[in-house]
Amino acid sequence: MYEKLKGIVLNTIRYSDKHNIVHIYTDGLGLMSFAVPLGKTHASRMRNAMLMPLSLIDLEASVHSGRELAQLREVRRNYPLATLYSDPMKNAIVMFISELLAHVIQEPEGNDPLFRYIEQSIQLLEQMPDQFANFHICFLYHLGAHLGIQPNIESFHDGYWFDMTDGVFVSSAVRGHMHLQPNEAQVIHLLSRMTFRNMSVFRFNREDRNRMLDVIIGYYRLHNAAIGTLRSPDILKQLFT
Repeated sequence: MYEKLKGIVLNTIRYSDKHNIVHIYTDGLGLMSFAVPLGKTHASRMRNAMLMPLSLIDLEASVHSGRELAQLREVRRNYPLATLYSDPMKNAIVMFISELLAHVIQEPEGNDPLFRYIEQSIQLLEQMPDQFANFHICFLYHLGAHLGIQPNIESFHDGYWFDMTDGVFVSSAVRGHMHLQPNEAQVIHLLSRMTFRNMSVFRFNREDRNRMLDVIIGYYRLHNAAIGTLRSPDILKQLFT
Protein backbone atom coordinates (compact mmCIF):
# COMPACT_ATOMS: atom_id res chain seq x y z
CA MET A 1 0.00 0.00 0.00
CA TYR A 2 1.42 3.36 -1.04
CA GLU A 3 0.71 6.61 0.79
CA LYS A 4 1.38 10.12 -0.50
CA LEU A 5 2.41 12.32 2.41
CA LYS A 6 4.08 15.57 3.39
CA GLY A 7 7.03 15.16 5.69
CA ILE A 8 9.53 16.95 7.92
CA VAL A 9 12.87 15.18 8.23
CA LEU A 10 13.95 14.85 11.86
CA ASN A 11 17.24 12.96 11.64
CA THR A 12 19.28 10.34 9.86
CA ILE A 13 21.10 7.53 11.66
CA ARG A 14 23.72 5.26 10.10
CA TYR A 15 22.30 1.73 10.21
CA SER A 16 24.77 -0.32 8.19
CA ASP A 17 27.32 0.00 5.42
CA LYS A 18 24.45 0.07 2.94
CA HIS A 19 21.55 1.81 4.69
CA ASN A 20 20.60 4.77 6.83
CA ILE A 21 17.51 5.00 9.00
CA VAL A 22 15.69 8.27 8.37
CA HIS A 23 13.04 9.47 10.80
CA ILE A 24 10.39 11.65 9.19
CA TYR A 25 7.40 13.33 10.81
CA THR A 26 4.49 13.10 8.36
CA ASP A 27 1.21 14.94 8.18
CA GLY A 28 -0.97 11.85 7.86
CA LEU A 29 0.84 9.05 9.70
CA GLY A 30 2.90 10.83 12.34
CA LEU A 31 6.44 9.63 12.98
CA MET A 32 7.76 7.16 10.41
CA SER A 33 11.08 5.38 10.01
CA PHE A 34 12.57 4.53 6.62
CA ALA A 35 15.50 2.36 5.58
CA VAL A 36 17.22 4.40 2.87
CA PRO A 37 20.04 2.94 0.75
CA LEU A 38 23.24 4.98 0.84
CA GLY A 39 24.01 4.48 -2.83
CA LYS A 40 26.74 6.08 -4.93
CA THR A 41 24.71 7.17 -7.93
CA HIS A 42 23.79 10.75 -8.75
CA ALA A 43 20.14 9.94 -8.00
CA SER A 44 21.08 8.54 -4.57
CA ARG A 45 23.12 11.62 -3.71
CA MET A 46 20.28 13.91 -4.81
CA ARG A 47 17.76 11.95 -2.70
CA ASN A 48 19.98 12.00 0.37
CA ALA A 49 20.53 15.75 -0.06
CA MET A 50 16.75 16.16 0.30
CA LEU A 51 16.84 14.33 3.63
CA MET A 52 18.74 16.96 5.61
CA PRO A 53 17.37 17.80 9.09
CA LEU A 54 14.11 19.78 8.91
CA SER A 55 13.83 19.38 5.13
CA LEU A 56 10.24 19.85 3.98
CA ILE A 57 9.35 17.14 1.50
CA ASP A 58 6.62 15.37 -0.40
CA LEU A 59 7.03 11.63 -0.27
CA GLU A 60 5.46 8.42 -1.38
CA ALA A 61 5.85 5.58 1.09
CA SER A 62 5.16 1.87 0.99
CA VAL A 63 3.42 1.14 4.29
CA HIS A 64 2.80 -2.38 5.57
CA SER A 65 1.07 -3.15 8.85
CA GLY A 66 3.38 -4.70 11.44
CA ARG A 67 6.62 -3.49 9.87
CA GLU A 68 8.76 -1.03 11.79
CA LEU A 69 10.45 0.35 8.67
CA ALA A 70 8.59 1.76 5.70
CA GLN A 71 9.97 1.98 2.17
CA LEU A 72 10.61 5.43 0.74
CA ARG A 73 9.50 5.13 -2.85
CA GLU A 74 9.73 8.76 -3.96
CA VAL A 75 10.81 12.04 -2.37
CA ARG A 76 10.67 15.64 -3.58
CA ARG A 77 11.36 19.00 -1.94
CA ASN A 78 8.16 20.95 -1.43
CA TYR A 79 9.82 24.10 -0.06
CA PRO A 80 13.38 25.23 -0.88
CA LEU A 81 15.61 25.73 2.15
CA ALA A 82 18.90 27.46 1.37
CA THR A 83 19.84 29.74 4.25
CA LEU A 84 19.03 27.12 6.89
CA TYR A 85 22.08 25.16 5.77
CA SER A 86 24.37 27.95 4.55
CA ASP A 87 23.97 30.33 7.50
CA PRO A 88 25.90 28.88 10.49
CA MET A 89 23.60 30.51 13.05
CA LYS A 90 20.44 29.25 11.39
CA ASN A 91 22.05 25.85 10.97
CA ALA A 92 22.75 25.65 14.72
CA ILE A 93 19.07 26.39 15.37
CA VAL A 94 18.11 23.68 12.86
CA MET A 95 20.35 21.13 14.57
CA PHE A 96 18.83 21.96 17.95
CA ILE A 97 15.20 21.89 16.83
CA SER A 98 15.61 18.65 14.87
CA GLU A 99 17.36 16.96 17.80
CA LEU A 100 14.68 18.03 20.25
CA LEU A 101 11.81 17.03 17.95
CA ALA A 102 13.37 13.61 17.43
CA HIS A 103 13.03 13.11 21.20
CA VAL A 104 9.58 14.56 21.81
CA ILE A 105 7.71 13.28 18.74
CA GLN A 106 7.00 9.58 19.06
CA GLU A 107 3.36 9.24 17.97
CA PRO A 108 2.63 7.03 14.94
CA GLU A 109 -0.46 9.04 14.01
CA GLY A 110 -1.08 12.38 12.39
CA ASN A 111 -1.43 15.63 14.35
CA ASP A 112 -2.25 18.35 11.84
CA PRO A 113 -1.89 21.40 14.16
CA LEU A 114 1.53 20.22 15.36
CA PHE A 115 2.70 19.41 11.84
CA ARG A 116 1.57 22.82 10.52
CA TYR A 117 3.22 24.66 13.41
CA ILE A 118 6.59 23.01 12.77
CA GLU A 119 6.30 23.38 8.99
CA GLN A 120 5.40 27.09 9.16
CA SER A 121 8.12 27.76 11.74
CA ILE A 122 10.76 26.26 9.44
CA GLN A 123 9.53 28.36 6.53
CA LEU A 124 9.62 31.52 8.65
CA LEU A 125 13.18 30.88 9.78
CA GLU A 126 14.25 30.36 6.18
CA GLN A 127 12.73 33.70 5.20
CA MET A 128 14.24 35.76 8.04
CA PRO A 129 17.24 37.80 6.90
CA ASP A 130 18.34 38.70 10.43
CA GLN A 131 17.16 39.29 14.02
CA PHE A 132 16.39 35.63 14.71
CA ALA A 133 18.45 35.25 17.91
CA ASN A 134 15.27 34.52 19.91
CA PHE A 135 13.81 32.11 17.37
CA HIS A 136 14.58 28.89 19.25
CA ILE A 137 13.22 30.31 22.52
CA CYS A 138 9.98 31.42 20.84
CA PHE A 139 9.65 28.11 18.99
CA LEU A 140 10.12 26.06 22.15
CA TYR A 141 7.69 28.07 24.21
CA HIS A 142 4.81 27.78 21.72
CA LEU A 143 5.64 24.17 20.83
CA GLY A 144 4.56 23.35 24.39
CA ALA A 145 0.93 24.20 23.52
CA HIS A 146 0.93 21.51 20.82
CA LEU A 147 2.47 18.98 23.22
CA GLY A 148 -0.02 19.74 26.00
CA ILE A 149 2.55 21.23 28.39
CA GLN A 150 2.13 24.98 27.91
CA PRO A 151 2.33 26.90 31.23
CA ASN A 152 -0.95 28.13 32.68
CA ILE A 153 -0.41 31.87 32.25
CA GLU A 154 -3.80 32.74 33.74
CA SER A 155 -2.46 31.73 37.17
CA PHE A 156 0.27 34.39 37.06
CA HIS A 157 0.51 37.15 39.67
CA ASP A 158 3.44 39.41 40.51
CA GLY A 159 5.60 37.78 43.16
CA TYR A 160 4.37 34.25 42.43
CA TRP A 161 6.66 31.26 41.94
CA PHE A 162 6.40 29.08 38.84
CA ASP A 163 5.71 25.45 39.69
CA MET A 164 7.63 23.56 36.99
CA THR A 165 6.05 20.26 37.98
CA ASP A 166 2.44 21.36 37.52
CA GLY A 167 3.02 24.15 35.01
CA VAL A 168 1.24 26.80 37.10
CA PHE A 169 2.15 29.93 39.07
CA VAL A 170 1.81 29.56 42.83
CA SER A 171 2.03 31.95 45.77
CA SER A 172 4.56 29.74 47.57
CA ALA A 173 6.74 26.75 46.76
CA VAL A 174 5.08 23.35 46.88
CA ARG A 175 7.05 20.70 48.72
CA GLY A 176 8.54 18.07 46.44
CA HIS A 177 8.03 20.14 43.27
CA MET A 178 10.56 21.98 41.12
CA HIS A 179 10.12 25.75 40.98
CA LEU A 180 11.38 28.99 39.52
CA GLN A 181 11.71 31.84 41.96
CA PRO A 182 9.50 34.91 41.35
CA ASN A 183 12.09 36.88 39.36
CA GLU A 184 12.51 34.04 36.85
CA ALA A 185 8.81 33.19 36.96
CA GLN A 186 8.16 36.66 35.53
CA VAL A 187 10.26 35.73 32.50
CA ILE A 188 7.94 32.78 31.79
CA HIS A 189 5.04 35.22 31.79
CA LEU A 190 7.01 37.54 29.49
CA LEU A 191 7.69 34.74 27.00
CA SER A 192 3.96 34.09 26.67
CA ARG A 193 3.72 37.42 24.83
CA MET A 194 6.53 36.62 22.40
CA THR A 195 5.64 35.67 18.82
CA PHE A 196 7.74 35.17 15.69
CA ARG A 197 6.45 38.55 14.52
CA ASN A 198 7.55 40.53 17.60
CA MET A 199 10.43 38.45 18.98
CA SER A 200 13.09 40.90 17.76
CA VAL A 201 11.89 43.55 20.24
CA PHE A 202 12.67 41.26 23.18
CA ARG A 203 16.18 42.23 24.20
CA PHE A 204 18.10 39.45 25.94
CA ASN A 205 21.84 39.02 26.31
CA ARG A 206 23.57 35.68 25.78
CA GLU A 207 23.49 34.78 29.47
CA ASP A 208 19.77 35.49 29.73
CA ARG A 209 18.98 33.56 26.58
CA ASN A 210 21.05 30.56 27.64
CA ARG A 211 19.38 30.49 31.04
CA MET A 212 15.97 30.53 29.38
CA LEU A 213 17.03 27.68 27.11
CA ASP A 214 18.16 25.61 30.11
CA VAL A 215 14.91 26.32 31.96
CA ILE A 216 12.67 25.42 29.02
CA ILE A 217 14.59 22.22 28.26
CA GLY A 218 14.40 21.33 31.96
CA TYR A 219 10.64 21.94 31.87
CA TYR A 220 10.30 19.70 28.82
CA ARG A 221 12.28 16.95 30.55
CA LEU A 222 9.97 17.07 33.57
CA HIS A 223 7.02 16.43 31.29
CA ASN A 224 8.58 14.06 28.78
CA ALA A 225 10.85 11.31 30.04
CA ALA A 226 11.99 10.55 26.46
CA ILE A 227 14.25 13.62 26.39
CA GLY A 228 17.73 12.46 27.23
CA THR A 229 21.04 14.20 26.75
CA LEU A 230 21.00 16.82 24.01
CA ARG A 231 24.24 17.75 22.29
CA SER A 232 23.12 20.70 20.18
CA PRO A 233 22.33 23.24 22.97
CA ASP A 234 26.02 23.56 23.80
CA ILE A 235 26.72 24.76 20.27
CA LEU A 236 23.70 27.06 20.26
CA LYS A 237 24.81 28.70 23.48
CA GLN A 238 28.01 29.93 21.87
CA LEU A 239 26.10 31.95 19.30
CA PHE A 240 24.24 35.24 19.47
CA THR A 241 25.36 38.08 21.74
